[in-house]
Amino acid sequence: MSEVYIAILIIWVFLFVYAIAGSIDFGAGFWAMFYQTSKETQASQIANRYLSPSWEVTNVFLVLLVIALVGFFPGAAFYLGTLMILPVSLVLILLAIRSAFMVYSFTVKKYTRTLTVISGLTGLLIPALMVSILPVSIGGFIASSGERHFILFNEVLTSPAVYTHIGFGLATELFLSALLLSDYAREAGNEEVYGIYRKNAIVLGPVTLLFAVSALLTLIPEAPWMVETMMDIWYLFALSLAAAVIGYSTLWWKSDKTNLGRPRIGVLLIILQFGLASFGYGLSHMPYILYPDLTVYEAFTDPVMFRWLLYGYGGGLAILIPAFIVFWRLFMKDKRYLQINQEEK
Repeated sequence: MSEVYIAILIIWVFLFVYAIAGSIDFGAGFWAMFYQTSKETQASQIANRYLSPSWEVTNVFLVLLVIALVGFFPGAAFYLGTLMILPVSLVLILLAIRSAFMVYSFTVKKYTRTLTVISGLTGLLIPALMVSILPVSIGGFIASSGERHFILFNEVLTSPAVYTHIGFGLATELFLSALLLSDYAREAGNEEVYGIYRKNAIVLGPVTLLFAVSALLTLIPEAPWMVETMMDIWYLFALSLAAAVIGYSTLWWKSDKTNLGRPRIGVLLIILQFGLASFGYGLSHMPYILYPDLTVYEAFTDPVMFRWLLYGYGGGLAILIPAFIVFWRLFMKDKRYLQINQEEK
C-alpha cells in the first residue's frame, strides 16, 4: 500500500471512530431531551448517565481527525478550510456552546434542564452540518473565479443528495444511540428503560436503511463516477446489508432477561455494517478529496513528514488505547456507577 493510501486510511479510521462515537453521543443528548419531561420512566436519566463522561472522549477523536488531516494532507486542509468555512464555523460554535454547558451544568444543578435542551438540539444540528459536507465533495457544487473557489449554495440547497445524506446521518445517529442505550439500560439492570430504547431502535432501523438506499440512489445522477466504482465493489455493500439485517434481528433474539433482545451483539454488528458501508463509500471516492479539483496525491504532505507523523500517531495510540479500555471499564461496566442512575429523579 502506498504512503498516500496509508495516510488516507488513518484519517478514515479516525473519521469512522468519531462518526460512531459522535452518533451515540449526540443521539444520547437528543434522547435525554426527548424523555426529560416524562416522570414515568428513567430513560432521560440513563441517557444523561451515559452522556456525562462520553462527550469528552468523543472530542478527543475529533481533535485527532483534524490534526491528521492537517498533517497528512495540508493542501486539503487549506482548500477545505476555505470552502467549508461556513458549515465548519457553525459546527465549532455549536460544539463550544454544548461543551460549555456540559462543564458547568454538572457543577450548577439549576442549569441541568437547560443543558438537556441544548444537548438535544445541538445533537441534531451538529451532525446535520457535518454530514452536509459529504455530498458537496462529489462535484457540481463548487465554482471558480480565477484563483478563488466558492460553494454554490443555491445548488447545495436544492440537491436531493444533500438532504438524503442529512437524513441518513440523523437516522443513523438516533438508531445507533437507541440501540446502545438499550444495552446500557440493561447493564444498569433497568429492563423498563431497555424496553423503551429497544422499541425506538425497532422503529428507526428500517428508517435508517431507507435513507441509506435513498442516499445511494441520489448519487446516480449527481456522481456517476462514484457509482461506477461502487458497482465494482458491490460485495462490500452486500456484506454491509447482511450485517445490518442480522444486527437488526438481534432485537428479537432470546435472552436470559425479561425482555427479548441481545442489544450488545446488535451494536457490534451495526458498527460492522457502518464500517463496511463507509469504507466502500470512501473507496469509491478515491482518489478525489474534492471532485474534480483536488486529489489525495496533490494534497499529500512530504514523505519525511509522513513518516514522523506515523511514528507520532503510533506512540500516541499506544498510550490512548489502554486509557480508553480503562474508561470503558470504569464508566460503562462499573455497576456502582451505573446504578446511581436509578436513584436519580
